Amino acid sequence: MEGKQQQQQQQQQQQLPPPASGAPGAAGEERRPEEGKDAAGGGALGRPLGPTPSQSRFQVDLVAEGAGRPAEELRKASGEGGAAGKGSEEAKGRFRVNFVDPAAGDESPGEPGGGSSEGGNVSFQNGGDTVLSEGSLHSGGHHHYYYDTHTNTYYLRTFGHNTMDAVPRIDHYRHTAADLGEKLLRPSLAELHDELDKEPFEDGYANGEEGTPAGEAAATYTPDSKGVVKFGWIKGVLVRCMLNIWGVMLFIRLSWIVGQAGIGLSVLVIGMATVVTTITGLSTSAIATNGFVRGGGAYYLISRSLGPEFGGAIGLIFAFANAVAVAMYVVGFAETVVELLKENGTLMVDEMNDIRIIGAITVVILLGISVAGMEWEAKAQIVLLVILILAIGDFVIGTFIPLDSKKPKGFFGYKAEIFMENFGPDFRHEETFFSVFAIFFPAATGILAGANISGDLADPQSAIPKGTLLAILITTLVYVGIAVSVGSCVVRDATGNLNNTIVTELTNCTTAACKLNYDFSSCQTGCQYGLMNNFQVMSMVSGFAPLISAGIFSATLSSALASLVSAPKIFQALCKDNIYPGFQMFAKGYGKNNEPLRGYLLTFLIALGFILIAELNVIAPIISNFFLASYALINFSVFHASLAKSPGWRPAFKYYNMWISLVGAILCCIVMFVINWWAALLTYVIVLGLYIYVTYKKPDVNWGSSTQALTYLNALQHSIRLSGVEDHVKNFRPQCLIMTGAPNARPALLHLVHAFTKNVGLMICGHIHMGPRRQAMKELSTDLAKYQRWLIKNKMKAFYAPVHAEDLRDGGQYLMQAAGLGRMRPNTLVVGFKKNWRQGDMRDVETYINLFHDAFDIQYGVVVIRLKEGLDISHLQGQELLSSQEKSPCTKDVIVKVDYSKKAETDTSIAFAPSSSERTHSLHKEEDEDGKTPTQPLLKKDSKSPSSPLNLADQRLLDASTQFQKKQGKSNIDVWWLFDDGGLTLLIPYLLTTKKKWKDCKIRVFIGGKINRIDHDRRAMATLLSKFRIDFSDIMVLGDINTKPKKENIAAFEEMIEPFRLHEDDKEQEVADKMKEDEPWRITDNELELYKTKTYRQIRLNELLKEHSSTANIIVMSLPVARKGAVSSALYMAWLEALSKDLPPILLVRGNHQSVLTFYS
Repeated sequence: MEGKQQQQQQQQQQQLPPPASGAPGAAGEERRPEEGKDAAGGGALGRPLGPTPSQSRFQVDLVAEGAGRPAEELRKASGEGGAAGKGSEEAKGRFRVNFVDPAAGDESPGEPGGGSSEGGNVSFQNGGDTVLSEGSLHSGGHHHYYYDTHTNTYYLRTFGHNTMDAVPRIDHYRHTAADLGEKLLRPSLAELHDELDKEPFEDGYANGEEGTPAGEAAATYTPDSKGVVKFGWIKGVLVRCMLNIWGVMLFIRLSWIVGQAGIGLSVLVIGMATVVTTITGLSTSAIATNGFVRGGGAYYLISRSLGPEFGGAIGLIFAFANAVAVAMYVVGFAETVVELLKENGTLMVDEMNDIRIIGAITVVILLGISVAGMEWEAKAQIVLLVILILAIGDFVIGTFIPLDSKKPKGFFGYKAEIFMENFGPDFRHEETFFSVFAIFFPAATGILAGANISGDLADPQSAIPKGTLLAILITTLVYVGIAVSVGSCVVRDATGNLNNTIVTELTNCTTAACKLNYDFSSCQTGCQYGLMNNFQVMSMVSGFAPLISAGIFSATLSSALASLVSAPKIFQALCKDNIYPGFQMFAKGYGKNNEPLRGYLLTFLIALGFILIAELNVIAPIISNFFLASYALINFSVFHASLAKSPGWRPAFKYYNMWISLVGAILCCIVMFVINWWAALLTYVIVLGLYIYVTYKKPDVNWGSSTQALTYLNALQHSIRLSGVEDHVKNFRPQCLIMTGAPNARPALLHLVHAFTKNVGLMICGHIHMGPRRQAMKELSTDLAKYQRWLIKNKMKAFYAPVHAEDLRDGGQYLMQAAGLGRMRPNTLVVGFKKNWRQGDMRDVETYINLFHDAFDIQYGVVVIRLKEGLDISHLQGQELLSSQEKSPCTKDVIVKVDYSKKAETDTSIAFAPSSSERTHSLHKEEDEDGKTPTQPLLKKDSKSPSSPLNLADQRLLDASTQFQKKQGKSNIDVWWLFDDGGLTLLIPYLLTTKKKWKDCKIRVFIGGKINRIDHDRRAMATLLSKFRIDFSDIMVLGDINTKPKKENIAAFEEMIEPFRLHEDDKEQEVADKMKEDEPWRITDNELELYKTKTYRQIRLNELLKEHSSTANIIVMSLPVARKGAVSSALYMAWLEALSKDLPPILLVRGNHQSVLTFYS
């Protein structure tokens, strides 16, 4: 059946014409056989691979990310590749096959298909069909067979109709230029669902994102995959971990620990250490199987889980601890060699200097081995492991051969009496259980040796859990076994003197030795031999003593070698992430394996420095604590990731538990103090210091850490909890929706509002995009990221909310109704004053005024901010934008030198506030940069650009736009609290004075009153303010508000409104009605007469403001309210103009008439 199906498919393919070269190949579909199996599941490597598509069309293959295959299988496959080249002519019609064989270059040309060009890289091309070389960028030793079946036939056959949609496949999920294969771009939503009026792949990007198209990816990143060494789980992890865990302790200190703590407590010590390492091993496995692991070991695991702050801190001390550990192990080796030299009487200088000389020579040799490459280093490790296992075997055999010559030294073979005697503890020389534990614990560390070279493992996800946990199990069993056997064979004290044999039977024997006819009581205090006194018990017991010395050498050198390789790899990964910019030079790798040679050199120098100190007892506890700190954080990151419930946390390794990981983390911290309290404190201080440094530096990385996930979860939970609580007047906060347009277009507006909302209330920057919907939608998404980043970069605690709407009013309504979340919703609308209302289209004024009415309808307060210079500086930012864009996206030649450090960006659309109307239909200018580096000044003098000085008005506008960023000095905030709006008019100035820049300003309050009751009114207001606990410097009662304004001011007002009047009395009724209907904003004579007193009040207030507040830093005044439908837009706008013209910065405030202040506690 299957065969027939294939024949039919091939016939179909031959009949169809080749696809057009424009067919979107990037979104093609590929099949890869699993390592040993064909895609269909049978062991079908015998069939030619070219013409056989995956038989089960809907099956998506698992792709093992990089496991090496046996050599003969590689050879066989590459031979078939060659065969496929010759025997698949009929396949040319439809399939493009790219067969990349990393092994081809390694084989001699004599082997079938090995060196032949066909076997090496077969590319079938059809007619004018150009094929992107989708070469395998995989750095592992196995093949990819790319079938580009993304053509009409494939989809016609599969889905019954042709579609641009791509089927699920692994390449859509890669990072760009990942070292595993190409990133392919699936068609974007826009391509599938927009009207077809453009080429499907605009700019060569499949979905408009700044991704690299597949072909380019292949060109930009093609590491040489031949000759890269990748290890399996045994060679890479198990061997390494076992060698690192079995240290010198095994041979030199374990017998002493049994002597001090007894067999029972020794096993407990080993058990406790194992509990800590096992929990850490489980946590490491969980993190290592949660996604692809790159090089960098513990640092990579922690930084990708907890973020760069913890990762950066641990990475540095972990790399340093590994470097110093090299010194520690090498000195251990040198000490043993010097012991042997001393026994033979061949010391070179004296003990101390001999250790230094031997240590230095050793570390140079080790450096040579590791620099020679990972392959040599791995071979050396295998040799060392064999020696170690032989040494352990040697000891075990020795325990069964009790020689009479060894009895005086305390070794009697397995005896129940000795076991019973040695079972309990016998602490001497001020040792305690914890001090013994502290000495043993470093012997259990080393479990991360495999994870530390994660970048050199073929499949870290399966290798790290298997290797690490098995290594912990094996080493623990060996430790326990040796502790028990040594405790059952050797007594605690022995003289080593043959004459101590007991000839006569003693009746009152208490010690085991006595029962075995030896009397060692003569030297109870200062014996030379026995578990307590002789560190070389194991060589004494063993069958062949020199093997034990070889074991000691092997244990120390292998641990030193593992650390010497780990440290530079971790450091290199740390430097690549650029968390500490000063160390950038160490990121460079050399050769096929990307070896960090500079890191090796640095590690070598650090190790050499510590070897020359040669005082190990000082170094050891610090190292152990550094390792423990990283274990604690690995455990904590598993707990944290589970706690954050991030959907991305789904480890393939299931045998972990968040609470056990938390217990593991706490245990690690406790053990740090048990081992050495001052070293533990030092470690905490260093980690904390580095954490603070990295947090302060804020590296530009985003790894989707669990810290982010938890922040989100907390925010979500708190928002929901907040929604369940009714608002209370004591907790009222001004939550402002500011109509800024592009946030950087109106800096003064932004900074002033930020001054009273920062750390107090919500601030949302509304930006309404108008114009063609399609264009606007595209801008919305780019602007959202760009401006939110801009706000954060400029330390604005605000959100950016863009919407698309037909006009300003709709957009404003959308924002007021939908912005915010739960209780965190805006309650105050902030707009800039429409400065150019008389020159622009009056329909815009109508829209602007209606915005206020809408805000009052939705129970918002309204704040209008006016600076006499204006607010909008976007036209200054984009002055030479177009010309600079033509040159290149990087240079911005804008023309003025200003000390205002904001980024040059165009206002990409219109927004409410001054001068927006003249650009209503202006083109949306696109920024080339995405705003990633908004650090250059807003307008900078470019040496190349012809500098044209700004006119005076523009210069003033720029100066005004920065005025709220400076410290405000000792001046006044004048509050004209004429109408009671619930207290918002008073609350905003109070909040301003709580901020650092405004704290020297004094609040002066102005109120209206009757001439004959001025004192009474002032006292009443003073009482009210003191009850509200708001400090003020002065209260002025204005008795002359209702005086008629000056004639010239009235005349100026009438002249201002003249163009907007209807003059219906001079026209016929019908004409007047028609005109009022077409232009509802016009001022009727009737209306003007009706509101004459209100008009005069605004003009009069302006006179008073000029008289009293012309020197204030800022004026906060009650906003006059106009009745909807009764007062025309032009008249209301004229009132606002008359009220606020020619004054310092003024805020016209109107709360929503609900109390925002209270004097109750």
